[in-house]
Amino acid sequence: MNIFFLFLDGVGLGVDDPLINPFTRAEMPNLRSILGGNRLLIDTAPYQGARASLLALDACLGVEGLPQSATGQTVLLTGKNIPADLGYHYGPKPNPPVAAYLTNGNLFSQLRKRGLHSALINAYPPRYFEGIESGRRLYSAIPLAVTSAGLKLKTAVDLNSGQAISADFTGQGWRTHLGQPDVPVLSPQEAGSQLGLVASQYDFALFEYWLSDYAGHHQDMTEAVYLLELFDQVLAGLLSTWEDEQGLVLITSDHGNLEDLSTRRHTRNPVPAILIGAQRYREEFSRDLYDLTQIAPAISGLLST
Repeated sequence: MNIFFLFLDGVGLGVDDPLINPFTRAEMPNLRSILGGNRLLIDTAPYQGARASLLALDACLGVEGLPQSATGQTVLLTGKNIPADLGYHYGPKPNPPVAAYLTNGNLFSQLRKRGLHSALINAYPPRYFEGIESGRRLYSAIPLAVTSAGLKLKTAVDLNSGQAISADFTGQGWRTHLGQPDVPVLSPQEAGSQLGLVASQYDFALFEYWLSDYAGHHQDMTEAVYLLELFDQVLAGLLSTWEDEQGLVLITSDHGNLEDLSTRRHTRNPVPAILIGAQRYREEFSRDLYDLTQIAPAISGLLST
């Protein structure tokens, strides 16, 4: 049994309005195919198909204000309603109270104690580690959870050997922005296939895609549509590689943003939970699944079967 968590930062379920929602404009034939021809919109959920299911999850968790990355991601990785405990949403990176939830136990550490193999399969460049070691950079919630569990983050060596994936999927960003001309550049479909192959080596693997949140904050419709269409090609590669009987692909988010470009801020929209795999896995995982607090328990529970 394998679970691959493809985390899309800042993606909610929005309305069918092409003036503000890039999901109504982007050509995403692969996603629409597994959603019965539907687009990823609020009116599509819930959906149950031959290969995929879609649910709408509450990211607000009973707390006023706009959901934020640090608390939302920490909820996803602990199953605890941290905004309710603290009385506020917080982000983008964990403050000490939020960080304490991760360092005192999270999904990665729990699975490791059970003897299961987990990994964050993003590759991080040398300057990232230099920034952490110097104190100029702080961990965001997901790498903090990984390192707190005693697991190592993937490096340029892993990227070059095909054991990790670039944050932009293809690796082009390492050449263009990081000055790494020797990094292999994949097509989006090749990147999707590589995601599936690397993820299948672990009981639980997570990949964090944060460019979706950046595009939402920039309110750039052209860039948003480009990223969504690129993601759809990545999904095509993943779907061609992933065997539904081997486990489950989970695609979800921490808060809304990209689906409403009328604002630079996050939204209170529900977030999608797309489940890809055998129907029995999807049914078990989605039982009583209605907000972010149920994701970590559902992952843990399915990996117990």
